[in-house]
Amino acid sequence: MDRGLRRDIGKIGLLFTGVGSIIGSGWLFGALYASQLAGPASILAWALGAVMIALVGITYAELGVMFPVAGGVIRFPHYAFGSFASFTAGWITWISAAATTPIEVLAAIQYATPYLPWLMNEVDGVLVLTTAGIAVAVVLMFVFSFINILGVRAFARFNNVLVWWKLAVIILVIVVLGVAAFNLDHFANAEFGGFAPYGFDKVFAALPAAGIVFAYLGFRQGVEFAGETDNPQRNVPFAVLGAILITAVLYIGLQAAFISAVPDQSLADGWHNLSFASDAGPLAALALLIGITWLAILLYADAIISPADTGLIFAALTARLSYSQARVGNAPQWLAKLNNKGVPWASVLVMFVVGCLFFLPFPSWGKLVGFIVSGTVLSFGTGPVVVGALRRQLPDQERPFRLPGGDTLPYLGFLCANLIVYWTGWTTNWKLFVAVGLGYVILGLYYVFARDRSQIPPLQLNAGWWMLLWLAGLAALSYFGHYEGGTDLLPFGWGELLTAAFSAAVYVIAVATRLSPAMVVDNVRRTHVEEPAGLAD
Repeated sequence: MDRGLRRDIGKIGLLFTGVGSIIGSGWLFGALYASQLAGPASILAWALGAVMIALVGITYAELGVMFPVAGGVIRFPHYAFGSFASFTAGWITWISAAATTPIEVLAAIQYATPYLPWLMNEVDGVLVLTTAGIAVAVVLMFVFSFINILGVRAFARFNNVLVWWKLAVIILVIVVLGVAAFNLDHFANAEFGGFAPYGFDKVFAALPAAGIVFAYLGFRQGVEFAGETDNPQRNVPFAVLGAILITAVLYIGLQAAFISAVPDQSLADGWHNLSFASDAGPLAALALLIGITWLAILLYADAIISPADTGLIFAALTARLSYSQARVGNAPQWLAKLNNKGVPWASVLVMFVVGCLFFLPFPSWGKLVGFIVSGTVLSFGTGPVVVGALRRQLPDQERPFRLPGGDTLPYLGFLCANLIVYWTGWTTNWKLFVAVGLGYVILGLYYVFARDRSQIPPLQLNAGWWMLLWLAGLAALSYFGHYEGGTDLLPFGWGELLTAAFSAAVYVIAVATRLSPAMVVDNVRRTHVEEPAGLAD
């Protein structure tokens, strides 16, 4: 466990960091986008997304309890496979997290624009920040950073209040739409295309394209803050699975309420062409369309509060990721400096500066969201493999929470991560792989120009090379696949089967090339001031 970090987050506080992170700006758009892609079958996409993310997340629950440290997504691969593996996993995780706070700031500003039109201008049909809007965005970034500097207790208390609000609003929307305009006929009537008007492959495509997977990725906060909770053995599994379960029920209910409440005339041209004239956002526009003005006003307010809370949480997350990169030796050590509140203040400062820079090339929500999606779909693929490796490397290590079934659940988690990447399509994925390549260039420059080379760990490429095989294989599958931008050489069904076989092969190779137990112990000790309970030579 990390010394210096304050263990001030309780059971509900840790759960609410996950719930608050998941419920951001995405839920205000996801119901419409999923309906356009898959029609009423979009309900299955939300349910499938929850199951798949839970299979990935549950592996992190085992790891987070074994090693309750900040920034575990980066540090766990370092333990099992060395510095090269942890940098690969950590770089793409950090860059996508660093972009998430700015996008939530943009969402809050964009929804305030009808009241404060001087914040944004329309350029080529897209709302972009004005000079004054950029100044407001920077101020909001500063507020998020300042709250985090105050310490994790202040952050958790502030977040808890906002999460209760967000939960109440979503439940209210579900109930009001369900009571005011429930139409069961929309789910199966052939006049509207039936339950799956565009085929079940669109259900899979909707997982990344409609923002469904992205919406669930906030579960990781239960892992990232494991080093700052008072009882990680109890709190981490509860927070990870609890956040996914709570939001899955809400999202499925919201999707069902949306599908049932859409007026018949809006479906005249099919689900694919469903749109609203109002720019208030799809849920607010729907409320206005069926005559519930007060609900639309409430959604306007929530469209500012929900993104703001998620931005606050990701500001904290990004700082913990920088802190972890420093702790494993893949970044300068000053990023691990803590203030008297136990907060990595230098990492918070870096998050603030980098986050503000995103407003320059990406001055609108729509321009930045594609970049984030391409970074988040791959961010958790290593966790299941690390579980398989560590069970062989440290079989006697204390595991207060252990997954049953041997390698079955870790493999399924790894497969789910790879399928999500495959379903995303080449149009998005090529940007992801370019970003990974840029990260390797930065890593090389750091190794060449670092002042104190004694602080840099060995790459241990002999144990981490499988990640190159993994990334190259996913790139090939995506390029030849059935989904957006792919050549369709692998038609629907065959691409999924090949992805399953490829995932099994990479999982076996990765576990076989793992570090020796002695090297794992050394990696853990290098990055821990206090040794985890039960760590043996």
